[in-house]
Amino acid sequence: MSTTKPLIEAFFDEPTNTVSYLVADPQSRKALVIDPVLDYDHKSGQVDTTSVEKILAEATRRGLTIEWALETHAHADHLSGAPFIKGRTGARIGIGEHIKEVQAIFRPVFNATDLKTDGSDFDHLFADRERFAVGGLEVEVLFTPGHTPADVSYRIGDAVFVGDTLFMPDYGTARADFPGGDAHRLFRSIQRLLALPPETRLFMCHDYKAPGRDAYAWETTVREERDANVHVGKGVGEEQFVAMRSARDATLAAPVLLLPSIQVNIRAGRFPPAEANGVHYLMVPVKPRRPGVGLPA
Repeated sequence: MSTTKPLIEAFFDEPTNTVSYLVADPQSRKALVIDPVLDYDHKSGQVDTTSVEKILAEATRRGLTIEWALETHAHADHLSGAPFIKGRTGARIGIGEHIKEVQAIFRPVFNATDLKTDGSDFDHLFADRERFAVGGLEVEVLFTPGHTPADVSYRIGDAVFVGDTLFMPDYGTARADFPGGDAHRLFRSIQRLLALPPETRLFMCHDYKAPGRDAYAWETTVREERDANVHVGKGVGEEQFVAMRSARDATLAAPVLLLPSIQVNIRAGRFPPAEANGVHYLMVPVKPRRPGVGLPA
């Protein structure tokens, strides 16, 4: 891996508890953005680009050229701002190659007949261990499934951007009950990350303030996760983790933005095609909560 230490600027979006990152090579001033957020008001259906514009303004202030907008996975809690970054900078949108599995899962759920399940909405699909350069920085892609079947982490110098695989040590780990998720795979992905050098910095995609903590936080280290993560620290085994994770997931409600987020994010941030009236619509599949409960026709 490159020994160049990247410049890292975090942008926290409190409405979705999401952290986006601007990462740059200090010498060439080439940069990338990880997990950008499109502002979306679920009650009104209105979208805005304020969060993305903050990232772009900071890049301009620092004299950075953004070459990539990277997604760690198809998020279920916010809409992607990657297309706006692409439109303003020409950056390419990248995600892990297993996004094709997620597209195949959700295409029938939303009857998304416009959606191809070959990942072609994205500019590049990354394979596990694939490496590419951003200026003098080398980016390595690590396949870390479990939260979804397509999650990846991005290793850049001494930093790894872990998406939703891990949270801060006092908060634990991601849920694994979404379609295609798997707690066993999540545990193994976490172990892959915890096998990195102990001083490796880990950057979270979300934070929710663990009980007793007053401030949001999103940076930790492999050593701190190994020693203190409340779900996997201090030698917790796979079966113990899976039992805990399964029981915990059974109590969790669906994310507020699950349905709009998935529809947009499996299309690389593109909205479903506009209807004849020129308006874009997001679908809400309706199904009975209990067997035998019919829906009025």
